[in-house]
Amino acid sequence: MAAERARIEASLAGIRADGPLESTDRIENGDEGSQDLYQDEFNAGRSEDLQAQMAAVERAEARLAAGTYGVSVESGEPIPDGRLEAVPTAERTIEEQRLYRRS
Repeated sequence: MAAERARIEASLAGIRADGPLESTDRIENGDEGSQDLYQDEFNAGRSEDLQAQMAAVERAEARLAAGTYGVSVESGEPIPDGRLEAVPTAERTIEEQRLYRRS
């Protein structure tokens, strides 16, 4: 978990260090297709994704501290080791995750 946390924090720091390339007070009608605006929107989306990943890491760390890591939050069934190796922040078994995404 520590390596995943460090990776996410470094990525977030990189996005924040860049800051907005196109400030809202400089945007004109013709600028809407500009590269800087695109990059700002891309960075905003990436930042949201990284924040969601960080929240998943924090939930996994809490489960680890509580002694419930590796157990589904839905059913209490064990999450297979292979799944946890692939997705260390997994909260559900594969089958439960498929159902969760549909709802």
